[in-house]
Amino acid sequence: MHKMKLSNGIEIPVIGLGVYQSEFGEQTENAVEWALESGYRHIDTAKIYGNEQSVGSAILKSNISRKDIFLTTKLWNNDIRSGKMKEAFNESLEKLQTDYVDLYLIHWPVQGFTEAWKVLEELYFSKKIKVIGVSNFHQNHLSELDKAATVKPMINQIESHPMFNNQELIDYCQEQKITVQAWSPLGGNGTNIISNEILNEIGKKYNKSSAQVIIRWNLQRNVIPLPKSVNKNRIKSNIEVFDFNLTDEDMMRINELNEFKRVGPNPDDFKF
Repeated sequence: MHKMKLSNGIEIPVIGLGVYQSEFGEQTENAVEWALESGYRHIDTAKIYGNEQSVGSAILKSNISRKDIFLTTKLWNNDIRSGKMKEAFNESLEKLQTDYVDLYLIHWPVQGFTEAWKVLEELYFSKKIKVIGVSNFHQNHLSELDKAATVKPMINQIESHPMFNNQELIDYCQEQKITVQAWSPLGGNGTNIISNEILNEIGKKYNKSSAQVIIRWNLQRNVIPLPKSVNKNRIKSNIEVFDFNLTDEDMMRINELNEFKRVGPNPDDFKF
């Protein structure tokens, strides 16, 4: 698996398996197991997904050294509101059956995120977390955080896919040396992006699927995609993207698919 260097020098695999909406138990365990067998070394979960324990069990069963796997989880909104950031982190560690996480993210910019960030910094300095970052933060949230932070976030995980490429925020983050990850890079439920004619036409040139084209498009934007799947063949095919390069014209055609349509909530206006 190819890697990218973050602002603090830690290397991160450039594609991760997302497990949002993967069911607790066998479904998530199988997905993680198949991913690790296929060469993934980067797994992205969150407390609110309810499957941290399944992720941890699959990693333990894999016989792959923990230090070779980049593991992400996230701090949920209610734990920020109630001031239980450390307790939530320790619960996640217990469920993941590990004594550290590679990346810990504030999941959404809820009120109190600057106080939560101070806790993340403390855990980072105590080496319980190798990389700290945020998720779903707009430029205004990052600016507010910057005023309170001792350590700048190394990652911002945001919605980005061909129908909502979010390029302006990506450009801003990259200028600030904040690496961007894309959740739902294949569009998520209801978008049917992978049926798009242009993406399929580009894929035919390289004997690749539209999903592989989207993942490659992200890599060439220096964005880390986190495709979710519980299908063994799709999990495998989603990382078979290092043997071709999209041309500048291909990249432009994909960029032009942007319709500014989110599949998830707007981080400036969410109710959870």
